Amino acid sequence: MIVEHMDVIASDGTKVGTVDHLDGPDRIKLAKSTSPDGQHHYVPLAWVDHVDKHVHLNKATVAVKAGW
Repeated sequence: MIVEHMDVIASDGTKVGTVDHLDGPDRIKLAKSTSPDGQHHYVPLAWVDHVDKHVHLNKATVAVKAGW
């Protein structure tokens, strides 16, 4: 289950943001306070590999940022 304030980790182990909230049925809105450019970014749920205490993505950092 994805909840607010969980770290979002790219497949290469880099933190790419923190969950703000789920935005609709198919994407995660990241908190702008953890964004390098101070903007909200979105991650499709299709990129989620698994969830434990963090949200782990199946994309590397470069691919995640290219998809914003």
